[in-house]
Amino acid sequence: MALKIRLARGGTKKRPHYNIVIADSRSPRDGRFIEKIGFYNPLLPREHADRIKLDLDKAKAWLEKGATASDRVHRFLSDAGVTKARVHNNPKKAQPKKKAQERAAAAAKAAEAASA
Repeated sequence: MALKIRLARGGTKKRPHYNIVIADSRSPRDGRFIEKIGFYNPLLPREHADRIKLDLDKAKAWLEKGATASDRVHRFLSDAGVTKARVHNNPKKAQPKKKAQERAAAAAKAAEAASA
């Protein structure tokens, strides 16, 4: 069984509230889960004490049992010092795409011709 530590959405329309749960990766997002280990309220300011509550001991225990955290939950755990932060590096993302490169080359040609 592939276990995930992930968010399960609750609350009403435009007022989200998330439970941090341990669930089988094949179960639906808001469906069956094994254990609830915390909650997350994105509507509160970052420094508010009730924005996120997470039982770190249970999270550590589930991680040792082989559970993997989703991106958002992994960020919560790394902020709490349970796991290392993931380092993302995609140098190609910042490069201009094909049409922008063509426009830049045309502009460089035009500037070269104007200066000559």
